Amino acid sequence: MKINQDFSLSWIGHATFRVKTPGGKTILVDPWLEENPSCPVSEKKQSDVDLILLTHGHFDHSSDVVQVAQENNAPVLAILEAADWAERAGAPKSIGMNIGGTYNFEGLNISMVEAKHSSSLQENGKTVYVGVPVGFIVKLENGFTIYIAGDTALFGDMTLIGEIYKPDMAILPIGDHFTMNGADAARACRMLGVAHVVPCHYKTFPLLAQNADSLVDNLSANITAHILSPGESIE
Repeated sequence: MKINQDFSLSWIGHATFRVKTPGGKTILVDPWLEENPSCPVSEKKQSDVDLILLTHGHFDHSSDVVQVAQENNAPVLAILEAADWAERAGAPKSIGMNIGGTYNFEGLNISMVEAKHSSSLQENGKTVYVGVPVGFIVKLENGFTIYIAGDTALFGDMTLIGEIYKPDMAILPIGDHFTMNGADAARACRMLGVAHVVPCHYKTFPLLAQNADSLVDNLSANITAHILSPGESIE
């Protein structure tokens, strides 16, 4: 699929994405690879990663963060408590920040915004809470702006996110049960004012929605849904 914005976005499966920016950087979002049933075999290893974004601690977002960070000597950008965990677990470098802040990474402006969910992981057999869940606003070198929602319910301040950051594209979960559903994601698109949406966090498990029909059926006519299969890209 092409939108002619001089970048590529690849769905690796579930909530894992790879962004190749106009400036030649590679961002990996929420790496869950080895045990991810929807991740293609060819994508189980990720190379040339410059930065890892971690939205929250749940296993289906964080399981391969440390390994990818070590293999690529890539920093992990996350909320403070999750960044501390990543270094404690062996990541060579982490960058802790908090909601409302913006971090400049070699020409990319990355802002942290709220998400409505929970955030924990297993450490030494115990459940550890690693800060609150977050989303990211990634403004690419050419100005194209992507909202990565992470796992979230629909919430009213998505309108404020749209007003402040003016995202062009949203990556939204649609699986229901643990996150918002497709109809809520369609409403989120209208609140955000985006022209493009990429659904995720569905089909992976039987408990989740098995298709994106609800999103597509409820979208406004001026919003394009990019329905990818794992391994496919938007360019």
